[in-house]
Amino acid sequence: MCKKTIVTICREFCSGGKEVGSKLASKLECEFYDKNLISLAAKESGFTETLFEDIDEKPTNSFLYSIAMGTPSTTGLFFQNNDFLTNDKLFGIQSEVIKRIVNEKSAVIVGRCADYILREEKNLVKVYLRADIDFRIKRLLEIDKEVDKKHAENVLYKTDKKRGHYYSYYTGRDWSNTTNYDLVINTSKIGIDNSVDLILNYINSMQ
Repeated sequence: MCKKTIVTICREFCSGGKEVGSKLASKLECEFYDKNLISLAAKESGFTETLFEDIDEKPTNSFLYSIAMGTPSTTGLFFQNNDFLTNDKLFGIQSEVIKRIVNEKSAVIVGRCADYILREEKNLVKVYLRADIDFRIKRLLEIDKEVDKKHAENVLYKTDKKRGHYYSYYTGRDWSNTTNYDLVINTSKIGIDNSVDLILNYINSMQ
């Protein structure tokens, strides 16, 4: 890869986003970011990972999270009785982490509204992954043994709904609107590895 390339991946639940992203980053020889963004945001802000985990791609509630009067963070910051740590502030912290990540290097980032946060970046490739329902159910049952087969489709639906609401709240856009993306790929049709290669071919065509 001869120049900085940033790939963001939005994805339906269990369509293979993490696997595609990880394999793509390996081939691009760059960093891959998914849930590890939570650890980075916590480390840089001094807040606990639990706070970021609780809002991770879930519908916002600006009153849900707050810091009680006099509660310190690990960076020595104190929140007085009229200061609240809202979902919006946590999202802002995570957004700044995402921007710093791509400031000088290539990266593959899954979810977290990264496509919108980085919309002004040059050499940004925005990918949306989807898959047929049977494919997604099979993957869900493989990764989560506690999910009952007859409830699997409902789990997929609810997770996608939460992600869609989260995305819409912070971007003002429809998460599933294909015009938001450069590539829309059905992973159940061509498979994970072919999806990675398709994205690579697209990136190479931009060089």
